[in-house]
Amino acid sequence: MFQSFTQSARPDQGPPRLANLRRAMAEAGLAGWLVPRADAHQGEYVAACDDRLAWLTGFTGSAGFCAVLPDVAGVFTDGRYRVQVRAQVAIPHFTPVDWPDTRLGPWLREHLPEGGTVGFDPWLYTPEQIDALTEALAGTAIHLKPHTNLLDSIWPDRPAPPQGAITPWPDTLAGTSHAEKRAALAETLRAAGQTAAVLTLTDSLAWLFNIRGRDIPRNPVAQGFAILRDDGRATLFTDPAKLDAAARAHLGSEITLSPSEAFETALAALPGPVRLDRAHVPLRVVQVLDAAGVPHVWGADPCILPKARKTPAEIAATRSAHLRDGAAMCEFLAWFDAQSPGTLTEIDVVRQLEQARAATGQLLDISFDTIAGSGPNGALPHYRVTEASNRRLLDGDLLVLDSGGQYLDGTTDITRTLPIGTPGAAERAAFTRVLQGMIAISRLRFPRGLAGRDLDAIARTPLWLADQDYAHGTGHGVGVYLCVHEGPQRLSRLSEVPLEPGMILSNEPGYYREGAFGIRIENLIVVTALNPLPDGDGATQLGFETLTYTPLDTRLIDRDMLSIAERDWLNTYHRACRDKIGPLLSPQARLWLEKVTQTS
Repeated sequence: MFQSFTQSARPDQGPPRLANLRRAMAEAGLAGWLVPRADAHQGEYVAACDDRLAWLTGFTGSAGFCAVLPDVAGVFTDGRYRVQVRAQVAIPHFTPVDWPDTRLGPWLREHLPEGGTVGFDPWLYTPEQIDALTEALAGTAIHLKPHTNLLDSIWPDRPAPPQGAITPWPDTLAGTSHAEKRAALAETLRAAGQTAAVLTLTDSLAWLFNIRGRDIPRNPVAQGFAILRDDGRATLFTDPAKLDAAARAHLGSEITLSPSEAFETALAALPGPVRLDRAHVPLRVVQVLDAAGVPHVWGADPCILPKARKTPAEIAATRSAHLRDGAAMCEFLAWFDAQSPGTLTEIDVVRQLEQARAATGQLLDISFDTIAGSGPNGALPHYRVTEASNRRLLDGDLLVLDSGGQYLDGTTDITRTLPIGTPGAAERAAFTRVLQGMIAISRLRFPRGLAGRDLDAIARTPLWLADQDYAHGTGHGVGVYLCVHEGPQRLSRLSEVPLEPGMILSNEPGYYREGAFGIRIENLIVVTALNPLPDGDGATQLGFETLTYTPLDTRLIDRDMLSIAERDWLNTYHRACRDKIGPLLSPQARLWLEKVTQTS
């Protein structure tokens, strides 16, 4: 089984570790130390050796940071984790801080009124982050200082760096070879007068070289860095032991392998100007280049947008993965509906669903730890069940089930909210509003050039009309056998990146009532170009193709709240589920699917 249910960190472990860190700070002459949930590659998910925030504080969410001062240690989290963080950290040793409502700069101003030096590891922060914090501290006596990592010095049993194997990803699935990708990006560098680009994002390396790895749980990437030159040649900095003969042959003679320890030396020897992504590259890279007198220019990682615009081959591959995954979901749901209230726990659900995916014979990993939150646990958007938190599913509960699989041909992510027994009227009304928001995004036509921030409100409108909302974005980007959270595309009020054909996103509005229940519905969608309508103005518009096919639980729908167009969409979607998924199912699951997708 991929998922475990052990509690990786406990609140009682935090206070002595915090005391040790403060002693190290005092010895280093520092008034503060910053602990991000980040590694040198700025990915959302980190290896065990880089999970410093969880080790220090006990908080295990996928986003957040801690600012440790002599008398206070603030743990900053966004709206997804505000309930979770208060349950996981030792209060009052750690103080939860609502971010971004409270930002780090003003918080430091308040808690260090006399000033002081705040240290940070320059491998774990980007120039953009440090520049913004420096600006926020202007006019104070607070100074920022790059420093070797203090927390690592007090972590006695820190795990070793991961050593997962690197394997080729077939060109037939990628739709283009890594030689073609490198040549295209090299032309971009030459046109900009840049001699090289420094790449530090692990999914950029995976995409550019058509490779996959096993260094980060749930994400098929390898830790490493790369330098891409303006002639298309590249150097990949990673442990050479991760690559066997087949992987080396796949990379070929134009890609040089070098150990990670050689990265800084290679940076210092580069001719300029070198392209750096200010939002993603570690500040340490800038320090090395500046010390060597190597000129650099700011520019987006050249892999990010091409990676987001999926090729026809990638889209075809991920369609296949989603049909396979949809069939596994239906097999699970048919089993789930046959169980009586009170007979299952959250862990039972997670195990059974993983077994259904594994039964396809093609599951390589889950795409993230399954979220199976029942009753009040469902109100935690990123809840992860442990043996300590495991809850029995009781009559009247709602179960938020958010899960996905990693297959060679695609990455899936689907959420369904399921009733246990008879749902209440408030739950049905809220579910229907969430469904209306999801349908609105699914049916949308919109002009080219719009970004996620322009569309996010459309999914929220039914909830806003009822004075309800949710504290997360409506959707995130998704890779193809890559990271389940992929940038830069998002359906979020914060996203300014224009949506383009081929970008895959989640469509997942929700609603959460703390201490009572949670609701979320999620399908994956891909941006497509649409034909002009007969009576329209002939403008070029975009829309979404749905990739996920698993029925929605109609027991939670108040049909009287749906418009005719919304009912038509639901019936069409369920008919597509029968047509696309039905032939892949066992006889028992096929009968279940026919029953639950009848026209309403």
